[in-house]
Amino acid sequence: MDESKLKYLNKYTDIKNGAQGKPYKTKNLAKGLWIVKPAWTVFKLFSKTVARQPVTVLYPYQKEWVPENYRGRPGLRFDKCVSCGMCVRMCPTSCIKLIEVSDDDGKPVMRPQVNMGRCAMCGYCAEYCPVDAMTVTPEYELAEYTRFDLLYGPRRLHYEGTTPGMEVKLEVTLPSDIESGNPEKRHLLCELDRPELTESKCIGCKKCEKVCPVGAIKMEEKGVNDKGRPILRPKIDNSKCICCSNCVDDCPKSALAIKEVL
Repeated sequence: MDESKLKYLNKYTDIKNGAQGKPYKTKNLAKGLWIVKPAWTVFKLFSKTVARQPVTVLYPYQKEWVPENYRGRPGLRFDKCVSCGMCVRMCPTSCIKLIEVSDDDGKPVMRPQVNMGRCAMCGYCAEYCPVDAMTVTPEYELAEYTRFDLLYGPRRLHYEGTTPGMEVKLEVTLPSDIESGNPEKRHLLCELDRPELTESKCIGCKKCEKVCPVGAIKMEEKGVNDKGRPILRPKIDNSKCICCSNCVDDCPKSALAIKEVL
């Protein structure tokens, strides 16, 4: 047998150990008809929708029901905000910043502004807000003609009809509770960790008292120094503290640090 015929034969037969194998068998034809199963599924769905109501809605004339805790755009309750900046630090896309606006009495205050063009609708700002000023809203239709229109200021973030269901409570379970047999016990994150003072580093500059948004820090006299000047040290009221870390971040000598509760 010449070489050309041998190549042609090997294409349709199996050669093992120099012996000619059985003729080549074609694959199962049913496997080749892979399009039949999805086509049959589509046909069954088509048959149902012909006799019944279709599964789609005429958007935007018809809309599906959205729950109140749906994570749409962020919302802000202006009067509850304390300007702690927690939402700014926790935002994963850095779309939030504090800007100066006037409150109802005309006084300048700092409130969050959100760039909706970068917002991921994750709800972290509402989760970490210690006073529940930031909330989630069911609004998701945010299309605009310019990027500037996507900047939502503090007043524009207000959502009419905010309910307690739009608040996102960030609760954690402590390892100590699990070890003591209370795995179902929950704690609010803002009520756990507290700043702790290292007195040897403190210089009594009063900066921590100035930056505390809830007035939880007061300076107290702890005697006098060699020059006869009073020694001031911060006293933290744990009942007011929201653990925003502003005092820790602004301390020039790193005398304050967050003590984690485990």
